[in-house]
Amino acid sequence: MNVDSPHPFARLTPDFILDAVERHGYLSDGRMLALNSYENRVYQIGIEDSEPLIAKFYRPARWSDEQILEEHMFCFELEANELPVVAPIRDAQGLSLFHHEGFRFSLFLRRGGRTPDIDDLDNLLILGRLLGRIHLTGAQHPFKHRPSIECQTFGHDSVALIGEHFIPRDLQIAYDTLTADLLRKLDTVFAEAGEIQRIRVHGDCHAGNILWRDDTPHFVDFDDARMAPAVQDIWMLLCGDRERQCAQLAEILEGYSEFYDFRYQELHLVEALRTLRLLHYNAWLADRWDDPAFPRAFTWFNTTRYWEQHILDLREQFAALDEPPLTVFGA
Repeated sequence: MNVDSPHPFARLTPDFILDAVERHGYLSDGRMLALNSYENRVYQIGIEDSEPLIAKFYRPARWSDEQILEEHMFCFELEANELPVVAPIRDAQGLSLFHHEGFRFSLFLRRGGRTPDIDDLDNLLILGRLLGRIHLTGAQHPFKHRPSIECQTFGHDSVALIGEHFIPRDLQIAYDTLTADLLRKLDTVFAEAGEIQRIRVHGDCHAGNILWRDDTPHFVDFDDARMAPAVQDIWMLLCGDRERQCAQLAEILEGYSEFYDFRYQELHLVEALRTLRLLHYNAWLADRWDDPAFPRAFTWFNTTRYWEQHILDLREQFAALDEPPLTVFGA
């Protein structure tokens, strides 16, 4: 896309957004609040004599209709199994994906809440139980249209994009040499893991996508749902040093195993998955750099200082891939 041309999201004026919502039977009171979202555009819309709704306008050309609807169907399955997820609203015809002048959008009930305290082991036990139930549903059948988390797209393709278009010239050799070694090691880790059981997962299960409300965590934003090993939704809840992560993991898996059998060999993939996320995150920022919201929000990205730190982070991950996997006492 020409960086001098208007970005498609520039068409999302207040009038455009309110018209899209009102065409589906809702009368807005004119209040609108843009929420913190970059991949898509998300707004809280005031509704006459009712609670506000959340309108999510999907980034053009990112997902196909089939891929978006698979995400919705996954949420509906989880909701039917009485899991606390925020699923899209369906209209009288059962539709959840709407179209308006070239944009696709969905509507959601507003759900408040706070970010869970993952330092509280009791909270992790509850999260583990719910993740076990989510994965029990996710394992029932695969996505047919949504992709998997794997080395080619998250690793090799990400490195190619960054290396060819973003790394400063004086850092090029260091980046190319390091990432070549890193990708070989990642390929080896996944190859040695043998047959990996990939199921439908949330895909982006960090604390920011969990709202703690009424003593229950509610899972939101399944936009990155993919096929992946179950541990993808678990490692993102771990933080701190190794001892702390092992304690957190033990608590999560105690609750998780009440509902779904965890494959402990997947612990060998934790650092590999962490590395892939690091590579993919930078490629995501780079690929969205023509969206004016990104340079405004991520002012530190694509500076020499940033890429120097990124190379240091990758070196740390290269070393972490040689560390023994996390352990759970008695597993």
